[in-house]
Amino acid sequence: MKRPISDRLLCCASLVPPGARVADVGCDHGYLGIWLLEQGRASYVAASDLREKPLEKARENSRLFGTADRMDFYVADGLAAIGPEQVDTIVCAGMGGDCVAHILEEAPWVRDPRYTLILQPQTSGNDLRRYLGEAGFAIEQEQLVQDGGFLYFTLVARYGGGRPLTPGEQYLSPQLLACGSPLLPAYFDRVLGALERTVAGIRRGACPNDAKLTYYSCALQEVQEMRRYYDSTADT
Repeated sequence: MKRPISDRLLCCASLVPPGARVADVGCDHGYLGIWLLEQGRASYVAASDLREKPLEKARENSRLFGTADRMDFYVADGLAAIGPEQVDTIVCAGMGGDCVAHILEEAPWVRDPRYTLILQPQTSGNDLRRYLGEAGFAIEQEQLVQDGGFLYFTLVARYGGGRPLTPGEQYLSPQLLACGSPLLPAYFDRVLGALERTVAGIRRGACPNDAKLTYYSCALQEVQEMRRYYDSTADT
């Protein structure tokens, strides 16, 4: 029976180290963990979700596909029910970047280089990158994936060696710029369009917030420069 796993989750799965012990945070239907176990990519999966109903569906799917003996299930907020010794890889996908940052902040044990973080925010990617840099996490790589007409980025991070990112880097990191994905032009277009609309909206306001205008204007200028550099090197 074919597992109905999406392209964006397959992107997450491709970044999981072979044999990993994985925390699938916000597991929903459980297909990511099931796929990882079936493919031998993971040896164990701890699946958590805020709600009992999707978690029960994940349990049912794990029994159906024969992986229940290698999975544990928790109704919990983020990593609250998962212990530091249970896992070595943490996947957070399908939620906002601010939510992912909150989950990591509430689990101080992840500030250890032995843990691989695979993060795929659906919104607020700049907030997540900002948090990671300020908290000391280094982004090791990023990948782009298109799924259902939407573009997602997936990043791999690890504690140690991180640095605060500039406003532009929070929207498009050096690791993403270096990934070489053919989806980069479309990603540039999306980011630039969003920043241009944000800057224009702040400038139209009766009492523009100088700090916000400075931040978004700086991000826009940086990403514009990245685009010019990308286009010039792509043509050579």
